[in-house]
Amino acid sequence: MAPAASPLVWAPEVWWELFQHFLAWSLMSIGGAITLVSDMHRRLVTDAALLTDENFTAAIALAQAAPGPNVLFVGLIGWYSAGLGGALTSLIGIMIPSSTLALTASRWVASRRDWLGVQAFQSGMTPVTIGLLLATGWLLAPSAQHPAALLLSAAVALLVWRTKIPLIALVGVGAVLGALGWV
Repeated sequence: MAPAASPLVWAPEVWWELFQHFLAWSLMSIGGAITLVSDMHRRLVTDAALLTDENFTAAIALAQAAPGPNVLFVGLIGWYSAGLGGALTSLIGIMIPSSTLALTASRWVASRRDWLGVQAFQSGMTPVTIGLLLATGWLLAPSAQHPAALLLSAAVALLVWRTKIPLIALVGVGAVLGALGWV
């Protein structure tokens, strides 16, 4: 894995580029910033080469493993791209518009819950969010995984959906299987 950018790197042009990208993604991140990982990867790794594929994946893995909001990976992507300034501009870009819009929209929806259009919109956003999450999972799934990994993932999804087995128990089973080298 390539090392992270120096925290004191002076790169205002990269900061501005990161800010603009995350500002736009902020307003498209239905279901959270994690739903746009595939587009972030395409733009920041493949097109602009602001960070390596390894750093991109490491940023997401580290942020998802750490306690706190799942949007932390945005700060790490900014850090790997352009140090502390990149982390700050990325986080500001992703947080300000979506937070403002979410607050405004939630207040508006709360006062109009019984409207058919509001109910239809909320129902329609569910498959969009699920599709974006599936795209993220597909991108982050390593291609060299054990063949049983997809089957195990489907089984866990089915168990979560159809039973009352606590999710943390299934995560624990997955951790044990991973530690034993089975998946």
